[in-house]
Amino acid sequence: MSLETLLRQAQRPLLIAHIAPDGDAIGSLLGLGWAMKELGRWPTLACADPVPESLQFLPGHDEIVSRRKGDEDVIVSLDSSDLLRLGSLYDQELFAALPVVNIDHHVTNVRFGSEQLIEPTAVSTSQIVYDLLRRLDWPVSPWSATCLLTGLITDTRSFRTSNTTAEALRTAVALIEAGAPLAEINGHLEHDIPMGVVTLWGRALSAARLQDGIVSVEVTRKLLRECGVSGGDASGLVSLVAGVRQAQIAVLFTEKPDGRVEVGLRSVPGVDVSGVALALGGGGHRQAAGCTLPGPLEAVRDTVLAHLAQMLAAAQPELRALGGSDSDA
Repeated sequence: MSLETLLRQAQRPLLIAHIAPDGDAIGSLLGLGWAMKELGRWPTLACADPVPESLQFLPGHDEIVSRRKGDEDVIVSLDSSDLLRLGSLYDQELFAALPVVNIDHHVTNVRFGSEQLIEPTAVSTSQIVYDLLRRLDWPVSPWSATCLLTGLITDTRSFRTSNTTAEALRTAVALIEAGAPLAEINGHLEHDIPMGVVTLWGRALSAARLQDGIVSVEVTRKLLRECGVSGGDASGLVSLVAGVRQAQIAVLFTEKPDGRVEVGLRSVPGVDVSGVALALGGGGHRQAAGCTLPGPLEAVRDTVLAHLAQMLAAAQPELRALGGSDSDA
């Protein structure tokens, strides 16, 4: 049975976004969910971790649950490169019993599931979902368009990443024409920031470290508690410090409530951090990847930085060919 047939026949699909969800995970989840609801389906929208406060302006965010209902007929994984990224929502017995559709854009996707729609050249999973909706001739309501455009904006850093294509911009235009309020979305993403997040970012950035072309920032459980925010509210820090002039790699270490450490990686062109993430059990793109490792944070920091330093040293010839520098100047 084809992916399109599976989705057309599904009445009670279980849609799952990855743990520590970002704008693309939540945007693609809600975007597909709204389209299915418009057709009279009863999707369960699920994510093992809470929706970050910065994304709680999205329509339908309060319908996302952390547990399945138990009557689903198909599973759709969104923006997840492997099953472990689904967290507590991954159930081996359930995934063996039901058809599993894998929709993603990460080059490190391990291609799980009975049907896959994996497009590494797409700038976001939200872009893939939009193309899928058009291919299925399903409705794209203003609510769905708002969520999908948010996914596009966040995963391209407002269309500033090197993989932003003309096709991605055409998709953005189509979503705006479908009713997505561009200015309102950007307003929420850029200006509707709780004071706790400002405090968190300030305290974390004050302790940022730069060594041998790698800038790193740490967010501990204690810091999250003191600032009254969640780990998802720290995620944008890695993109911010990736702009440090002397850095070729940026790393964000975020300690989770259970003691594990979420590792976010960003890099300049010519430096592929996806290989390090994959070697440590994660995945992602050449210039944006991540993984989750058992704590303590200090041990994770030492392990990740050692891997990155080794990889960065090997990448120096390519960086010089691209006109980059291997110094802190």
